[in-house]
Amino acid sequence: TEEGGWRVHFERTDDLGRTWRRVGPVKAEGIGAIQPAILQDSNGRLQAVGRTQQDRVFSVESRDGGSSWGAMTLLDLPNPNSGVDALTLHDGRHLLVYNHATRTPGKWDAGREVLNVAVSKDGKAWQAALVHEREPGQEFSYPAVIQTADGRVHITYTWKRKRIRHVVLD
Repeated sequence: TEEGGWRVHFERTDDLGRTWRRVGPVKAEGIGAIQPAILQDSNGRLQAVGRTQQDRVFSVESRDGGSSWGAMTLLDLPNPNSGVDALTLHDGRHLLVYNHATRTPGKWDAGREVLNVAVSKDGKAWQAALVHEREPGQEFSYPAVIQTADGRVHITYTWKRKRIRHVVLD
């Protein structure tokens, strides 16, 4: 829970990493959350999204460059308590890689049988873009995503708990 367990805070620097300041933990009202990924819109608004114990992706916003953060909310995206990653694309849209599923009680890794990509213009309304992996009984987890200068999106993730897979979206 937020009080004694999972919580989100940020570390911020104004001098290119010489000194750091802790911001948070973010007010989460009973949401247990970790592993934020930060998005930025054209107006400079920051949004962090990430993993929760509530089986949905969280969202929290900052309008002052990360010096303070609003209250955390849950997006309308299921997620079985598993890692997500996100980025702001060169064209300003946001991209999220996550497991779009719910958890089976008593099975910590259930729901990781599918790996999805979603896109959003505002960070609130997300549209399914791709079901990248789907295989019952397998696990696809801990995604990481970047966009390179050529516009391609590179995603890495744990594949079936055996390997790291790298895919490129054009």
